[in-house]
Amino acid sequence: MRNRLEPRRDFALKKTSRGLMGPLWGKERIMSARRVVILLAGLMLGGCMQSTLEPASEATLKPRDKQMLANAPYAKPTIPEPYRRHIVSYHRKEAPGSIVIDPDARYLYLVQNEGKAIRYGVTVGEDALSWSGVAKVGRMEEWPTWTPTADIKKRMEGIPDFVGPGPHNPMGARALYLFQGSKDTLFRVHGTNQPEYIGQAISSGCIRLTNEDVIDLYSRVKMGAPVVVLRAKEGDSPTNPRVASASHPNL
Repeated sequence: MRNRLEPRRDFALKKTSRGLMGPLWGKERIMSARRVVILLAGLMLGGCMQSTLEPASEATLKPRDKQMLANAPYAKPTIPEPYRRHIVSYHRKEAPGSIVIDPDARYLYLVQNEGKAIRYGVTVGEDALSWSGVAKVGRMEEWPTWTPTADIKKRMEGIPDFVGPGPHNPMGARALYLFQGSKDTLFRVHGTNQPEYIGQAISSGCIRLTNEDVIDLYSRVKMGAPVVVLRAKEGDSPTNPRVASASHPNL
């Protein structure tokens, strides 16, 4: 199945000494500065946010996952602590099992019982390419392939016609395909071959997690699970914690 809204900078794959990698194009310095500002503000806010770091576990990794990730053609970055997997207090009213994506804060929440959620750091789409709305998980794939659309190939040079499964694939280790009714939204939640961009807004609309986090999320999500993607300015932010707040549970 073709995918229109996919990561923008990592889809032009090229040969390197480490294999197929996405080139790092433009705006890196500006985005790095913005990331520092967001992280500092988030750390200042830490006193009023109740969260527990959830240690990454290999329990959900299958033998194929371990083999693939052992040969990943990218350096494994140190993900900033605010974007690592956490268990957090959660006051919104979505039912357990729902996914809520907050592009403002670069977080994905998997709602749990008893006012809790698992929070994952993500890469989100740039403003002009973002998508919002309510959908459901209509398809799930392990180590998906990727076939770029004509629109993506028009916007970016050097795009291959097809990319097979593996850690070099921009779709990463898992993909959740979002549908509204029987219609594919072309919006995906998936892994990445550029984990260093977690916490930034650089994709062509889709939501990216580290491969380890997307494997964990995939193991917990059910087919048909509701997915809520908040519009800009409707979710959390470093200065307006409206999603996962311990101090103001009724906001």
